[in-house]
Amino acid sequence: MRYVTLGRTGLAVSEVGFGCIPIIRLSTDDAVAVLRHAFDRGITFFDTANAYRDSEEKIGAAFAGMRDKVVLATKTLLRGAEGATMHLENSLRMLRTDHLDLYQLHQIAQEKDWQEVMGPSGALEAVMKAKAEGKVRHVGVTSHNLQMALTLVNSGLFDTIQFPFNLIEEGAKDELIGAARDRGMGFIVMKPFGGGAIDNAAVAFKYLREHPDAIPIPGFESIAQVDEVLSFYARPNVVTGQDREAMEQYRGMLGKSFCRRCEYCQPCPRGVMITPAMGYPIVASRMSPAVAVQFSQKPMESVPLCNECGACVERCPYELQIPEMLKANRALYEKHLREAQA
Repeated sequence: MRYVTLGRTGLAVSEVGFGCIPIIRLSTDDAVAVLRHAFDRGITFFDTANAYRDSEEKIGAAFAGMRDKVVLATKTLLRGAEGATMHLENSLRMLRTDHLDLYQLHQIAQEKDWQEVMGPSGALEAVMKAKAEGKVRHVGVTSHNLQMALTLVNSGLFDTIQFPFNLIEEGAKDELIGAARDRGMGFIVMKPFGGGAIDNAAVAFKYLREHPDAIPIPGFESIAQVDEVLSFYARPNVVTGQDREAMEQYRGMLGKSFCRRCEYCQPCPRGVMITPAMGYPIVASRMSPAVAVQFSQKPMESVPLCNECGACVERCPYELQIPEMLKANRALYEKHLREAQA
């Protein structure tokens, strides 16, 4: 395993990290076993969020007594200072630590989010206060919107940026990764498998390893998955013509049916929570259907408000047929709901 410095933070992290959404599907004992196996194989960077149910608690159990050997990153979705402070204190308790190596403001995708977190009594104020108190060592931000991500990077306020980057979602390649590098920021890759849409791990990581400034954090839920991904790092990265063809096949297959979660479609005039509702199949695959129906209840219950006015389709830069996709996702949600209630 190669270790790299995460931007200007000075944190030495493994060149591939561990995204901790999938461990919510595991028992505590199984989650601890997978986390400790990843550590034993050389992974030292673990990323989670307050919203990921009991993920933080499982990480805390896995690394009790060895806090100085791992780099822990977590996040809050809340925009106000009071809520962000509550989340931060809860994360410290669940992770069994007195400090967080990296605390991230999560999914700042629209201007209103940005204005809210940086305004008076905003989440950024609370996080900076926690940093001054030593509870947070470095402050990061995440987004799914490329233009907003560039704004966040250029603000100079953050030590890291976390953004989707994979062989389908390539928007960060042309400017964002370089802008982060120029600012001395660490670039963390969320969704290296496109949120589960890319099922060929070898091809996915051959693409990512062509961009050494980017630190991917794949989600793992088994020892076998950890070993598979780490096997790619045991040898030089060689990308063949056949690999390029496979990448193009994915782009062709998913390009017109893949929501990038950029939020350009928002706001819906009818109040449909389009972005989280569009992502329901991926949430269900990562969290399990029984958990997903609880996690996604609010956005999925908003889908019937859609009257197919077409405003979202006009705004979508990827020409997705959003109303049709929402209907299909709602049907899947209802199926999972029936199964959960049976």
